[in-house]
Amino acid sequence: MIDKRVAIFLALGGLFATGCEVGPKYVKPSAPPSPPAIKEPLPSNVTDSSDWKTASPNDQVERGKWWMVFGDARLNDYEDQLTQANQNLQLAEARLRQARAAIRFNRASQFPSISLSPSILNERDSANQPYFNQALVNNGTGNFVFPLELSYEVDLWGRVRRSVTAAKEEAQSSAGDVEVSKLSLHAELARDYFGLRSADLQERLLRDTVKTYEHALKVTEDRYNGGASPRADVEQARTQLQSAQVLETDIVQARANYEHAIAVLVGKTPAQFSIALDENFVLQPPQIPVGVAGTLLERRPDVSAAERRVAAANEQIGIAKAAYFPQVTIGAAAGFQSAQASNWFSWPSRLWAVGPSVSQVIYDGGRRRAISEGARANYDATIAIYRQDSLTAFQEVEDNLVVLNVLAKEVEQQRSATISAEKALDLFTKRYQDGVDTYLQVVTSQTTALQNERNDIDLRQREMDASVLLIKAIGGGWDATQLPNY
Repeated sequence: MIDKRVAIFLALGGLFATGCEVGPKYVKPSAPPSPPAIKEPLPSNVTDSSDWKTASPNDQVERGKWWMVFGDARLNDYEDQLTQANQNLQLAEARLRQARAAIRFNRASQFPSISLSPSILNERDSANQPYFNQALVNNGTGNFVFPLELSYEVDLWGRVRRSVTAAKEEAQSSAGDVEVSKLSLHAELARDYFGLRSADLQERLLRDTVKTYEHALKVTEDRYNGGASPRADVEQARTQLQSAQVLETDIVQARANYEHAIAVLVGKTPAQFSIALDENFVLQPPQIPVGVAGTLLERRPDVSAAERRVAAANEQIGIAKAAYFPQVTIGAAAGFQSAQASNWFSWPSRLWAVGPSVSQVIYDGGRRRAISEGARANYDATIAIYRQDSLTAFQEVEDNLVVLNVLAKEVEQQRSATISAEKALDLFTKRYQDGVDTYLQVVTSQTTALQNERNDIDLRQREMDASVLLIKAIGGGWDATQLPNY
């Protein structure tokens, strides 16, 4: 049975555990005020709502799988593979598990630590010691100890509680970091995928161009052999063909690089992975629900993670301040001790001890002050990061809206330019065949037409990139309510 004094000490420990907390209470820092509306006009493929839809009418996208708005089954499959196998994402998730373990580690300090350290010791005293007992020298003595020890820090100043809270907030920021990694990696994969499909379209264009130039070379050779054209026309046609062949070869390398990048993102070696050529792919931006007015900061995982780090830094200030106050620990021990094994666990062999201890640092050369100043400086730094991330979030949305608006106009203008260039090429080719113009006019028109056709594909790829980056800028359908509570 535990002595009454032991029970009193333990009861006092529980009472003291509800002591006060020193240090500032956390108040969420002010962020740049959210504008009532975004500045840039919405492009035709962007709507002012938060209702994520797929390419199919009335079909809701699974929350978080923002890439489904592009309506591409192969892209969806690669994105799912990334979620399961990407090593950078697994690294971020491992960091989250580590942060969760830190919560349990700090929470353990809210409970007593209990240890058991039984020992059996047989000892013989020196015969040359003063006042020795000859019987003990001859026979030796035994010491059989079975102690149960308890130690508990009374959290008078909130150091332990603040440590637990700080660990929780760090874990929440790590959870935000996981979402940032997911968003960035999925966006990178989508951009690489559309880059690869753009290379497919470029490859088809260049292959068709090479065939056209081969035919043009044949025509000039026939005219030269017939005496209707000079040798220079043949060489110009051959040069034009060879230049197009170089471009066709070069685009193969660009496509291979995209394919290799996608392979690594989905956790495979390039040798294990390939994507079939799709020469009929349509680069068409999807409908994107923006809905950012007043809600963007809650939808950005990087901003939410930064805010949680501010909260954790605030707790560190309180932990540093608690170091100025005495540390109270309650210790207790109970068990059995005997000189003989036969009566080791008998009632007269019982022992116990209980009592508080207080420790207070009197002088530490300014160490605690330095730690406290460092904690406050770190708190100010995390606020600056949070506010800067908030500003960057608005900038990224506005930037990509501008890009989409401008590209929409450029695509229309480029389409008109391409049509004009193709008409000019047809006209000069006919005039050359009729003997009106030199072949130089045909070569110039071929170069202009090819450049405009390639620009047409390039602008549509940039539209897809800007669409992905806009979705990334608004958080990809994520919001702060998805941060876990610990």
